[in-house]
Amino acid sequence: MRAMEEKICAEGTVISKDILKVGNFLNQQIDTVFLAEIADEIARLFENENITKIMTIESSGIAIAAAAGMKMVIPVIFAKKNKSSNVDGATYQVTIHSFTHGNDYQAVVSRDYLKPEDKVLLIDDFLASGNALEGLVQLVEMAGATLAGAAVAIEKKFQGGGDELRARGIRIESLACIESMDEDGIVFTTVNNGV
Repeated sequence: MRAMEEKICAEGTVISKDILKVGNFLNQQIDTVFLAEIADEIARLFENENITKIMTIESSGIAIAAAAGMKMVIPVIFAKKNKSSNVDGATYQVTIHSFTHGNDYQAVVSRDYLKPEDKVLLIDDFLASGNALEGLVQLVEMAGATLAGAAVAIEKKFQGGGDELRARGIRIESLACIESMDEDGIVFTTVNNGV
């Protein structure tokens, strides 16, 4: 998605060779007009997949997932980071290591919302080492549901997570894919997103 690359160049900030700040349009302050463009592109990419649910992890993926869900007219569920008092009954849960925060957390989804008959599209803002998406894949597998694939706004290809997931036959669609970045700029690349 050329528009995502242009938005990153115009409004993103490279903090280090591993960290890209896009908080002013994607994951703290949200450019809602651009969010609608993202939803349109995700819906176009997965329009023939008969998806019944979209799933993400709180919190940065929720806006993208909700926008795509509205466009595709399907429900959105999100894995909570750690079980809380408002998640009762049986759950699926998996431990995920956060690259951004440098810690582990439990991703939890109620069994009421993720069923074996579901065909699930995973959505997130970033794909780096792949830990978050891998955790979501495991939750889909635990439920006996079918995985349609994943859509991510920005993939940091140099961190390898996307390549590992694709090698397992998982369809990953990245709206922007970064080969490298530093204080001198960002190098984008393309990937074979399909399986």
